[in-house]
Amino acid sequence: MKTIAALQKLVTAASLDFEPTAAELDAIEAEMPVIAAEVELLDVQIALLDRAPNELDERRIRRARRKVLAARTALANTGAGEAA
Repeated sequence: MKTIAALQKLVTAASLDFEPTAAELDAIEAEMPVIAAEVELLDVQIALLDRAPNELDERRIRRARRKVLAARTALANTGAGEAA
């Protein structure tokens, strides 16, 4: 029986030891309102998968979509302000 050995060093072993930089953490923190709004929209959509939406459900969907759009707009506006 022959043994099998790796001919190259592991590539992923060293890359998993790094932690996010402060800039990456700041970017994540800046995007948190968008992420939270998208999660809320997804929760509403999941709740309505197995039934037809009534008037109240339609309002919840519209409200969640508006919240996502507002969060994305706010993020884009702050990003554009920093770039200028």
